[in-house]
Amino acid sequence: MSVLAADRIALTLGGNIVLDDVSFAFRPGRVTTLLGANGAGKSSLLACLAALRVPERGAATLDGADVQTLERRARARAIGLLPQAADVHWDIDVATLVGLGRLPHSGRWSTTDADRAAVARALAATDMTALAARGVERLSGGERSRALLARVLAGEPDWLLADEPLASLDPAHQLDVLARLRDVAAQGSGVILVLHDLHLAARVADDVVLLRGGRVVAAGAAADVLTAPLIAEAYGVEVEIGRTPAGHRFILPVGR
Repeated sequence: MSVLAADRIALTLGGNIVLDDVSFAFRPGRVTTLLGANGAGKSSLLACLAALRVPERGAATLDGADVQTLERRARARAIGLLPQAADVHWDIDVATLVGLGRLPHSGRWSTTDADRAAVARALAATDMTALAARGVERLSGGERSRALLARVLAGEPDWLLADEPLASLDPAHQLDVLARLRDVAAQGSGVILVLHDLHLAARVADDVVLLRGGRVVAAGAAADVLTAPLIAEAYGVEVEIGRTPAGHRFILPVGR
């Protein structure tokens, strides 16, 4: 499985430093969450990893090669991205939308057995099978978010990058999506998520990169990074950390 890494990435946007010497080697088979307050640099780092932003210094690398230099289809097969502001500007049915995730493999619309199977798995994983024939314009906001995630899943990338994939989802579907992302990692792919909810991050993450002002506050195993002192340093809030009767960690802000 390929290795994705940030190597001393620096990025300035609009005269503001948004990333400053950010390094981390992401590991396949694990879920990594990018955490930090608004403006910490989470989405910008994800964009660099997906080759949507070109760092001023440093690089995002895939198996040691700068992602900016990779052939486009090869990069799309390796790295699948669900952006925060993803949308659909034409009315197609859900199955067709999800099938577009197979384009990096075929270079055109394809209906091979492998494509159909991948689309079916992605629809099932996001609880969208029953809506496969529905037009995208007739979906609710949460249903549309799940359809767009299914499109990325259908591509079966080595690395799945998602910016706020739980936005617009009700609690039940949030947990369903997190479970699916854990399944993706369990099958050997790397999963990198931008999240705002510390509790859900604690539930899903194997590793955490904690950012503040474009710099890494701490990075590593979730249990080592998601501590009260480090969270206070990154967010400026006090938290209570514990476990539910089922054994899930929880993190609750309790004051400033």
